[in-house]
Amino acid sequence: MDLREKKTLRNIKNAFFELRKEKNIERIKVKEICEKAEISKATFYLHYSNIYDLSETLQKEVITSILDSIPNPEKIYSNYVEFTKKLLEAFYQQEENISVLFSGSQLSVLPTAIEKEIKTFVYSLLPQKKEDPYFNILLSYHIQGSYYAYIRNGHKFGKDFTQKAIKKISEIFYSLCEY
Repeated sequence: MDLREKKTLRNIKNAFFELRKEKNIERIKVKEICEKAEISKATFYLHYSNIYDLSETLQKEVITSILDSIPNPEKIYSNYVEFTKKLLEAFYQQEENISVLFSGSQLSVLPTAIEKEIKTFVYSLLPQKKEDPYFNILLSYHIQGSYYAYIRNGHKFGKDFTQKAIKKISEIFYSLCEY
């Protein structure tokens, strides 16, 4: 990819972010992005098939960044509490991107994608767990619950308190589980 193409893609992404901060994805038009990015519609369509394709591309970048920032993801099986802490830290590192790309109708996209990717990873290490209903429910609860606790309470109560509360809840919950 040459420098010009990188600049064009960066301008498209920046224009989308600006617009997405102001309104829901359903209300953004390709024309608006092109005007902000100072490109033609043809240039936009050279890179993306529509607004949703652009949004999905950006969402995938954030999801990959979150997953890549979790050291030792195999710890999810042996140390749920530590894994949760690292997952929440990854959410906080991507806080601005999450608030822009995963709001409104896109709210459930992130935790669903994170859960899918983590389960794929875990099942590659522990294929016997794929059909274990208890394990699947526990993993879903852990990932989805942590995300929604973060998204709904992080700003209200602060990052540190939210992390401490989720950690404490995880410790209590997993101490009660005989697994």
